[in-house]
Amino acid sequence: MTSSPITVFRGFPATAAYVWSPFVTKLEARLRFAGLAYKSDQGAPPKGPRGKIPYIALSKDGQSVPEMVSDTAMISEKLVHDGLAEDLNARLTPVEKAQDAAIRALLEEKLYFYQTYERWEQNYYTMRDTALAALPFPVRVLVGQIGYRKVSFTLYGQGTGRLTPEEITKYKTEAWDHVNALLTASSRKRGSGAPDGMFFVLGGSRPTEADTSLFGFVASGLVCDAAPETRRIIRGLPTVTSYADNIHKHYFPDYEHWDEGKETR
Repeated sequence: MTSSPITVFRGFPATAAYVWSPFVTKLEARLRFAGLAYKSDQGAPPKGPRGKIPYIALSKDGQSVPEMVSDTAMISEKLVHDGLAEDLNARLTPVEKAQDAAIRALLEEKLYFYQTYERWEQNYYTMRDTALAALPFPVRVLVGQIGYRKVSFTLYGQGTGRLTPEEITKYKTEAWDHVNALLTASSRKRGSGAPDGMFFVLGGSRPTEADTSLFGFVASGLVCDAAPETRRIIRGLPTVTSYADNIHKHYFPDYEHWDEGKETR
């Protein structure tokens, strides 16, 4: 990787391991696909420019204070605009760009809310005690209740909170089945020039923006102890796990694999 003055704030202690947020891993995949080096730090949502994780600090020559940028899509656009990273979708046709956007929407605008329900509504204590582990227990209980009410309100307004648990499981499973179908087709027509064993969601020889999002959701689903149902779904889809394993081996060799130190669940 080439040198790059980027610090990624992940919301979790800075270690060589995946975190529970799909958007953090999405951002890290975006940087690694571009060959950009970066530092990791914990940070916190209130310190980010949009009040959420992840965000980056981008240092530039001649500036004493780094520029803070939030939102994974906007960070990617910023890196391309500043000439730090290539546009992963530049070689795509208009139809392929639409397909790429549709895949990201399936994950980020639909599956994300189903998985948020699983984490905060169905496995609240596991989620609270990990996401807020840095807080003293009495404070953690209070902040957890505030967070829970905020998430519940958001889910109800978005629509997921109006569904039954059985309906959410059904739609969540369907979303992963759609992903599996795409990856199965891509694995059969993998683009020439792709690293050995690797295939990407659109079937080309290089990753696109959709791959950053997809890998983020797969990796976070496999490491998150507050999402046991999602983990079981993903593990039941060998093509999906093979896709993630290949990206892990090629782009994240320094990171602990989701199976390391754990029994297969």
